[in-house]
Amino acid sequence: MNFYSTNNPKVQVPFKDAVFNSLPQDGGLYMPVSIPKLSEDFINNLDKYTLPEIAFEVAKNILAGSIPEKDLKAIIDDAINFDAPVVKLEEDVYVLELFHGPSLAFKDFGARFMSRVMSYFLRDGEKMLDVLVATSGDTGGAVALGFLGVPNTRVTILYPKGKVSPIQEQQLTTNGQNIRAIEVDGTFDDCQALVKAAFVDTELNAQFRLTSANSINIARLIPQTFYYFNAYAQLLRQGKSEVVFSVPSGNFGNIGAGILAWKMGLPVKQFLAATNANDTVPEYLNTGIYQAKPSVATLSNAMDVGAPSNWVRISHLFEDKLGDLKKLITGYTYNDAQTLESIEAVFAQYNYVVCPHTAIAWRALKAWQLHHPESKAAGIFLSTAHPCKFPEVFAPEISTKIVVPASVLEMEGKASLSVPLGKGFDGFKAWLLGNG
Repeated sequence: MNFYSTNNPKVQVPFKDAVFNSLPQDGGLYMPVSIPKLSEDFINNLDKYTLPEIAFEVAKNILAGSIPEKDLKAIIDDAINFDAPVVKLEEDVYVLELFHGPSLAFKDFGARFMSRVMSYFLRDGEKMLDVLVATSGDTGGAVALGFLGVPNTRVTILYPKGKVSPIQEQQLTTNGQNIRAIEVDGTFDDCQALVKAAFVDTELNAQFRLTSANSINIARLIPQTFYYFNAYAQLLRQGKSEVVFSVPSGNFGNIGAGILAWKMGLPVKQFLAATNANDTVPEYLNTGIYQAKPSVATLSNAMDVGAPSNWVRISHLFEDKLGDLKKLITGYTYNDAQTLESIEAVFAQYNYVVCPHTAIAWRALKAWQLHHPESKAAGIFLSTAHPCKFPEVFAPEISTKIVVPASVLEMEGKASLSVPLGKGFDGFKAWLLGNG
């Protein structure tokens, strides 16, 4: 399977090149030349397969010929070694828990798969791989733990000063070894702009072998399809066969993976793009005008993205046809006050604690169901992070119900190893060149 640039479909490269180069030089994003349809027999019998078995079947189809099947299976069995359960809260309202991996966030799927794919492709004696990643919260922690100790790799994580939670910052900054963290005096969009500028800088590319671990890297996106298929498998076991997914959306890689799964044959009735105050996509779906804007800081910080990179992939899948997009994707946007209301409502109704990102997805699902009372579809909202990452958000009576995992307790007291920098590219470039 080859992968093409969204800016020029004639530019096509093998999967290995797409993984290591991450971003085409023309500034587009890589997408598979063709999207395979999985067999109806497989889709209809998903309930008979485990998560790793589902992941292998999906991956071997979309990566056809890129990695020998025996090796691909070994990569998946190592990377996807944790569960992603669907939990029923009420009739036709389910939560997909994606926080059971090492960094307690859904991005463990992409980061662990990608790190192992890169390690597989790296050969002894090759130039060190420098992984650059911008994070608004959870990506950095997942990438740090996914790549920690991987030979011949070095990870540089850029995060916005004062805009990640204390636990998220600990996950980014206390690892050492081959993991470096830079605290940027700016927003996530500024961090992302620095990473993108580095990829097209001639001098940096001459000195370093650069790649990205953000969801702009196709190796991050593909494994995120796995949990959509697996969630549907769990519904089938409960006698449900129609589904609506409500997805907390920031850089739009998560929902982009869901739409890729739909393209591969997963029968999804509707996707709900649930955003915070950074409402670029919901506004586009409502008005037909796409206008990126500066990001706004919110309680759901991992979604604080004003110019979502992955939207170009989604638009490409629909050939920029707004009408077709609107048939499948409905946008919702909520502010911080509504987010807090939703956290309290979920706790009051189900005695269940959700992080601020997850709360927004729940609220969007309930809103959609209210306006579609005739629908018999099961609604699944994605829980993208463990609530313990956001202790300052919760009222005391909710906070006491959160069970903090041992991995978080082990980080307490560890010193931060981050480096402060401004948001100018010249300073970032000079730091990279001086610390190569």
